[in-house]
Amino acid sequence: MTELYIHNGRDVSGAPVAVLITDGVIAEVGTELTVPVGCPTLDAQGCYITAGWIDDHTHCNAHAALYYDDADAIGYRTGVTTVIDAGSTGADNVADLYQQAHRAATNVYALLNIARTGIVAQDELADLNQLSFSALRTAIQRYPDFIVGLKVRVSKSVVGDNGVEPLRVAKQYQADLTAQLPLMVHIGSNPPELAAIIALMRPGDVLTHCFNGKPNGIVNSTGEVAQYVRKAYQKGLIFDVGHETDSFSFRTAALARTAHLFPQTLSSDIYYRNRLNGPVYSLAVCVEKLLLLGYRLEEIIPMITTNPARIFKLTHKGQLCRGYDADLTIFQTVTAPQVVVDSTGEERIAPTQVIPTYSVIAGRVYTCGVDK
Repeated sequence: MTELYIHNGRDVSGAPVAVLITDGVIAEVGTELTVPVGCPTLDAQGCYITAGWIDDHTHCNAHAALYYDDADAIGYRTGVTTVIDAGSTGADNVADLYQQAHRAATNVYALLNIARTGIVAQDELADLNQLSFSALRTAIQRYPDFIVGLKVRVSKSVVGDNGVEPLRVAKQYQADLTAQLPLMVHIGSNPPELAAIIALMRPGDVLTHCFNGKPNGIVNSTGEVAQYVRKAYQKGLIFDVGHETDSFSFRTAALARTAHLFPQTLSSDIYYRNRLNGPVYSLAVCVEKLLLLGYRLEEIIPMITTNPARIFKLTHKGQLCRGYDADLTIFQTVTAPQVVVDSTGEERIAPTQVIPTYSVIAGRVYTCGVDK
């Protein structure tokens, strides 16, 4: 039996919290716990303790041609205990990502691209011969605990002249699968038009890049969130931030918040280039940007814990509760104004820095920013 006692921390409401971990599972949570003599301890003085952060839109296939990174570089070293690769691989090459995942300390899952090859070129869905339901179904049957959803990219640079047809196919695949998997839909340049995309989406589908500042985004020409977007949101369309290099606008995010359209999940869409050169850098920086827009920490943390765990059916993750996987993020916030930039190049001053200190994965402690 291996144990760990983490104490002197606080939850996001500021209340004291301590956690006892046994054999990679949360055994008990309280303000102060009685622990066995000789139990290893970790002092979280001055830090928040939350369930481990989940980034539900990343690109961590180290062997990908365009968007790639190391799972641990974007994972435990930045306070993220679980990453979901969003469509880097398809049925033909998901096996390689599965093998990479088993070599990582960070938990890794995949959204399977409906294109067999995944993203080997920017226009993976310009050729509908890339689509094969039998190949997709076989891959999902082979890796049922690894593939947690489907991904389809529906923007001009990806679909070419095929419009919304790849999305129609993705929705049909989703309906025909025995396993009920969520679908993440990438939006961007037009055609196809966002209205046509959303018309095909259903409650529970995930609209990623929801706050991009592009003409084909959620804000119309009068500077308001389009009515059809509001209706879809109210019916249960899931908003995912999906920051990435080109898809997060302070203006759009602020207008959406004013309209009471809040993201259910906060993801980075991080890969090596926007991690090293910005504007993403890390999921913690994405948290800082929502803080400067007026979101409270108590509102943001569910976007990177309980909500993605529920949407992608990671049933033993996302909560700081007895019986859940012992994945925790321990972090500080400090008042230290800094310049942050969105995907349009707009600069703003973020008043608060979010500094991950430790990632705990299956009860093992990793110091953020340090190689294992």
